[in-house]
Amino acid sequence: MTNPKTARSAPKSTEKRRPAHPAGGTVFINARLLDPATGLDAPGGLLVRDGLIADFGPHLRRNAPPDTEVIDCKGHVLAPGLIDAQVFTGEPGQEHRETLKTASYAAAAGGVTTIVVMPDTQPVIDQVALVDFIQRRARDNALVHVATMAAMTRGLAGEEMTEFGLLQRAGAVAFTNGKSSIANTRVMRNALLYAKDFDALIVHHTEDPYLSKNASMNSGEISARLGLPAVSKAAETIVLERDIRLVEVTGGRYHASTITCQESLDVIRAAKKRGLPVTCGVSINHLTLNENDIGSYRSFFKVRPPLRTEADRLAMVDGIASGDIDVIVSSHDPQDADVKRRPFAEAADGAVGLETLLSAALRLHYGAEEVTLLTLWKALSLNPANLLGLRGGCLVKGEPADLILVDLGEPWVVNKELLRSRSKNSPFDDSKMQGRVLRTVVAGETVFPFAAEP
Repeated sequence: MTNPKTARSAPKSTEKRRPAHPAGGTVFINARLLDPATGLDAPGGLLVRDGLIADFGPHLRRNAPPDTEVIDCKGHVLAPGLIDAQVFTGEPGQEHRETLKTASYAAAAGGVTTIVVMPDTQPVIDQVALVDFIQRRARDNALVHVATMAAMTRGLAGEEMTEFGLLQRAGAVAFTNGKSSIANTRVMRNALLYAKDFDALIVHHTEDPYLSKNASMNSGEISARLGLPAVSKAAETIVLERDIRLVEVTGGRYHASTITCQESLDVIRAAKKRGLPVTCGVSINHLTLNENDIGSYRSFFKVRPPLRTEADRLAMVDGIASGDIDVIVSSHDPQDADVKRRPFAEAADGAVGLETLLSAALRLHYGAEEVTLLTLWKALSLNPANLLGLRGGCLVKGEPADLILVDLGEPWVVNKELLRSRSKNSPFDDSKMQGRVLRTVVAGETVFPFAAEP
């Protein structure tokens, strides 16, 4: 269900700053082409013309067509841009945390060519006018594509459903209750039934609100030693198992936004074996960090759901490698210093992640787990595109040229002060990374490196 509203031309501000392209377009030569849709991983080149992929393959590796702008990739990876399916921003209502503009700069620097924003704003994105507002603001200010998930219930209160049909027609790509779970089983069942009429996707945060109330971290030895209020993994699996039963009854399309433990992965695998329309995601935090990273009450590691054990982290990596976990998200959730630099139990949940998403994911490729690049790109680009009906995620002639050029070997150290996000709450601050984006192209236009900083 491709949504044409999410595929747009490059921002006007970019067009004003960039020089005109030659009539023949732009050709990327001497590249390592990576396409998760076909399994392509081979030397070659790619031609961009009028914002679209015009041609690609080994015949363009050394030979540039006449009248083209030539970009030598020097053997680096040229691949589809990432699609981040879970991005929280502050606009509208809390622009001090993040705006669509600042989020788009962080996304472009991190190789994310499409961000899917959540409805957890003030006011909540639960009306057609607000979906339209996000699209207009993104068109005028964002460097990358911006798609919107609309609220599943009014005000995210979990009681009264929104108008799925009208919101979908306005451009909403899915429906979610954001960071809050729907405790009312009747409402959840009705939402799945209602969504089925529109072939709409329900995206749900699986965490029992009563069991997790006031909890700061995962329940276990570490929480006991730190003396912090904690929540068991059962709070996640209880909601997930209930939702799967409701999917079985209704036949509605369902996506668990971020699972975090082995038990949840087992539930997803069993549901898929039964042929149910179920998918799931995992945040980059739960793939690369665990509860031990909290150390001596480091509040930048306080996220929701909480970081789990190392065994659960490895289970999530196994889920990505096997394909049972469909999507990797940044779960980008900017929080300012006033609410983050507090005692751990009082600090706000959330971590920024747009700019570090790809580099952190590459740890799974270079680490002991050795997840293949094509497998990572499926979860970071192709699968979210297919799941949400967005264009992108593959190298196909005639599709928008949303591309990134990546140096897989470049080492760098994360400095939160240099991150483009307005908030700086990165759990990867001072972390050593390998692999960095050299160029980000959206609809044929280079948006990173920036022509001008925001």
